[in-house]
Amino acid sequence: MTSPRAELTPQMEHYTFLLEDQPYIGFFQYGNEHKPAFNTDNHGFRISRGPAGELASVASERRPGPVRLLAGSSTVFGVGATSDAGTMPSRLWARYAPRQPWLNFAGQSHNSAQELVLFALFAHLVPEVEEIVLFSGINNLVLSRLPAEKQGRHGAFFECGPGNGDQTVPTAAERIAHAAELTLRHLKAVHLLARALDASLTFVLQPLASWVREEPAPQEKLLFEELDQISNFPRLHNDIAPMHVGKQYARELQDGCDEIGIRFLDMNAVLADAAKPDEWLFVDRVHCVDRGYDLIARLLAECLGLG
Repeated sequence: MTSPRAELTPQMEHYTFLLEDQPYIGFFQYGNEHKPAFNTDNHGFRISRGPAGELASVASERRPGPVRLLAGSSTVFGVGATSDAGTMPSRLWARYAPRQPWLNFAGQSHNSAQELVLFALFAHLVPEVEEIVLFSGINNLVLSRLPAEKQGRHGAFFECGPGNGDQTVPTAAERIAHAAELTLRHLKAVHLLARALDASLTFVLQPLASWVREEPAPQEKLLFEELDQISNFPRLHNDIAPMHVGKQYARELQDGCDEIGIRFLDMNAVLADAAKPDEWLFVDRVHCVDRGYDLIARLLAECLGLG
């Protein structure tokens, strides 16, 4: 019998999360990967597609002039999209905000410290940047469950190893506070880099399915139930899954962004207002199908006045 995941989202077989060990950022996509669902340039950045089918990426040759960056982790990379054309940077460039190319500046499984280091290491490849949208926030909250010895000075990261099995798990409130502090601390440094490039910066809290609507769409329900049988997300993260946790996290980030002077958008609230109750958006609780990425790209363009 075919599983819902294999039947509904066959493209997921190409998203294996096999990443290359990299100094300074820990891990990143392999360069020059060419799979049915995605392609990367020689440094491992995903390719974006424009309105006439033209291609661009952080490390590739492209037309002269300024670009805009959508930065973040695996959701920005576009895990779940059936092709490069289905990612948020591609949808922004091809349809919703086509004035300049949108480049995919994402590293899968990165926390906020890795996002900052990635930007610092590769900013020389994008000397003319008009707009930076950092679409992030979930990974820091997920990693906040790990014990203090894994957090270090700049936060835990994926693949840093499990904690002691008998450690005290932080409360949801403690996890929110820790994740928000790390996110805002590293965002201040991104803000300085953006100012040096004379680029505007917006932080967008990425959506989590249970923060958008309490009852998933029928296809999502089937996919989530299958994933719950093989993953530890419910056991480890049920405390941060409720909608009120997402709202509190968004308030913490909003207050911090206001203090720094960075524009903030909670995509959970915006998506909740725009999505139909039975509209299939998510391939898992964090990543989307093509329809979800397209809708989010449209909402980003509308809410941020990207044009």
